[in-house]
Amino acid sequence: MKRLIALLGSFLFVTVYVAGQPDPAARQKITILDCYRLAEVNYPQIRQYDLIDQTAHYSLSNLSKGWIPQLAVNAKASYQSEVTKLPFNTELFSSLMPGVQIPNPSKDQYQFTAEVSQHIWDGGQIHTNWLITKAQAEVDRIQTETDLYAIHERINTFFFGSLLQEELLRQNAILQQDLELNIERIRQRMANGVANQSDLDNMQVELLNARQQAVEQEAARKAYLQMLSVLTGLQGLQTTQLQKPELTGRPLSPVVNRPELALFTAREQLIAAQDKQTTTSLMPRINAFLQGGYGRPGLDMLTNGFHTYYVAGVRLSWNLGTFYTLKDDRRKNSVSRRLVDVQRETFLFNTQLRLIQQNEEIAKWHELQRSDQEIIRLRTAVKSAAEVQLENGVISTIDLIREINAEHQARQTAAWHQIMQLQALYNYIYTTNNPE
Repeated sequence: MKRLIALLGSFLFVTVYVAGQPDPAARQKITILDCYRLAEVNYPQIRQYDLIDQTAHYSLSNLSKGWIPQLAVNAKASYQSEVTKLPFNTELFSSLMPGVQIPNPSKDQYQFTAEVSQHIWDGGQIHTNWLITKAQAEVDRIQTETDLYAIHERINTFFFGSLLQEELLRQNAILQQDLELNIERIRQRMANGVANQSDLDNMQVELLNARQQAVEQEAARKAYLQMLSVLTGLQGLQTTQLQKPELTGRPLSPVVNRPELALFTAREQLIAAQDKQTTTSLMPRINAFLQGGYGRPGLDMLTNGFHTYYVAGVRLSWNLGTFYTLKDDRRKNSVSRRLVDVQRETFLFNTQLRLIQQNEEIAKWHELQRSDQEIIRLRTAVKSAAEVQLENGVISTIDLIREINAEHQARQTAAWHQIMQLQALYNYIYTTNNPE
C-alpha cells in the first residue's frame, strides 16, 4: 500500500501541475522517470495488489478460525432387515421372571446428533497452511511487480521514439529555412538574368519534399506520444515537452537487480512451506469432543423408545496412508526447487548475454558520435562553398541541392546516433534495474 500511495502521489502531482499551467501552450517537461511511475499507477494490473492482499487476509482469517470449537449436526433415519437379539428365549425368560420385560428393538431407527469438537493438537497443519498462504501471496505480489516492471521497456520505445522524431523535426526546420533562403537567392538571380525557372522549380520541389517529410515525422511523433499517453494516463502530451536525459558519464553497473530474482526467491519460500506441509501430514491429530443426541434406540440398545444421550471424550486420528506417498512428495518438492534454480540460472544467463549486446550497442553509438560533429562541419563547409559556386555559375542548382541534402542527412544521422545511444543506455538500465 505504501508503494501504491507513493505512485499515486507522483501521478497526482504531475497531472495537477500540467493541468494548472496558466498558458495552455506552455510545455511542461516530463522525464522518463515520471513516465515510469505514471505508467505503473495507470496500468490496470496495479489493482491486483489490493486484490492479493484481500485474498490473503480472508484466507488467513479462515485459518485462524481453525482453533475455534467446531459444531457438526447430523440426522439419520434407517430401516434394517435384522436387529440385535439376546442369545436366549426372551419369552421363556419373562415367564420365569415376572415383571421383567425384554423388548425387541425396532427395525426402523432414528438418530439426531450435535457434536462440538476442539483441536488439542493438529500436528502443525494450521500453521503450515498459514505459511503457505503468506508465501503464495508474496509470490503473487512479486509477480505483479515483475509484470509492471516490464512496462518500462515499452516506455523506453515510445519515449525515445518521440524524442527522435522531435530531433528530426528540428533538423527538418533547419533544412526548410536553408531551402527558403536559397529560393530567395535564386529569385534574385532570376531578376538579374543569371538563373532560370528550372533552377527555382528544382529548389521548390526540394522544399515541398522537406515539408512532406515533416508531416510524416510529426505524425510519427504524435503516434508515439499517443501510445505514451495511453500507458501513463497523462493527457496533453502533445503540448508537453519530453525532457531528454543527460549522459552522466558514470560507469554502468553490471549488477542485476531485477524483480524476477525476488520472484525466484519467493517461489523457493513457497516450496519450503509446502515441504513443511508434507511433514505435518504425517502427524496425528488430537481433539476433544462432546456429542449429544436424540433417537431410537439411544445408547442402551435394549430400550426401544426415543431417548436423549451424550458422549464426551478425546479422539486421536492418524492417517498412516500419507507414509506411502511421503518419498514421492519429498522428491516432487526437491524437483520443484531444482526447477526454480534452473529458471534463475537461465534468466541470469540470458540477462548477461543481453547486457553484453547492449554494452556493445552503447559503445557503438558513442564511437559513431565522435565523428558526427566533424562530418556536419565538413558538410556545412562544402554546402557553403557550393552556394558560392552557384553564385559564380560554376555548378548547377542540382549540385547545390545535393550538398544541402548531404548536410541535412549528416545532421539527421547525428541526431539519430544521439537518441539511439540514450535508448541503449536506458535499455541497459532496464535490463539490470540498477540505475545507480
